[in-house]
Amino acid sequence: MLALLPVFGVLAGVLTTMAGLGGGILLLLGLSFVWGPAAALASTAPAMLFGNLHRLWLLRDVFDREAAKAFAWGAVPGSFLGGLMAAWMPEGVLRWLMLVMTAAALGRAFGLYTWKPRAAAMTPAGLGIGAISATAGGAGLLVGPLFMAAGLTGKRFVGTIAAAAVALHAGRVAAYGLGGMMTQETVVRATVLTVAVMGGNVVGLWLRDRVLDERRAERLELGALVVCMGLSMLGVGKG
Repeated sequence: MLALLPVFGVLAGVLTTMAGLGGGILLLLGLSFVWGPAAALASTAPAMLFGNLHRLWLLRDVFDREAAKAFAWGAVPGSFLGGLMAAWMPEGVLRWLMLVMTAAALGRAFGLYTWKPRAAAMTPAGLGIGAISATAGGAGLLVGPLFMAAGLTGKRFVGTIAAAAVALHAGRVAAYGLGGMMTQETVVRATVLTVAVMGGNVVGLWLRDRVLDERRAERLELGALVVCMGLSMLGVGKG
């Protein structure tokens, strides 16, 4: 499995850079199926932190700084508190949280309900999303609707989500460390994934500029949600 981590990391970086979201949850649920939710959260969190930091640097000229800053004020403490909860929460509960989160995102994509918060709600939304993502993962799938409602599209959307994700993952990485979830084994996995995700970011940006339009991006997002739901259902009950 360790030998396959670079492949998964590159795919996650490509998908997230092209669609703005989906790569992290796909990676998380795939690893959760093999190693369990707690190990998957701890292994992917540092990779997602540095991977999004790298993506933010690539798109540093286009992201919305004000929206990202407002979101971060709530996201950092929210993700830290959620990360502390994940350190003692039973794996069965973590897995069901992942399933519910993915189902909710899929329902929104199919138009079963709408969620259109105001831009002024960035900080409280960051607090709640931070807590949820630290226990269930999938930060991008929850942050996406928030920034779409604020009118962000294209590379500006992708870059702003990357900035928000940096805040989310920074808080939960610190919490996982304090909670004893960051073992030597998870650090090795995280290092391999980080390098792979960064490579995927570069490839994804190259592909986005050449082959992806708005309609294809929407299809890619929906496809990622469907795959995530399938992985989540296959993983339910392991632990």
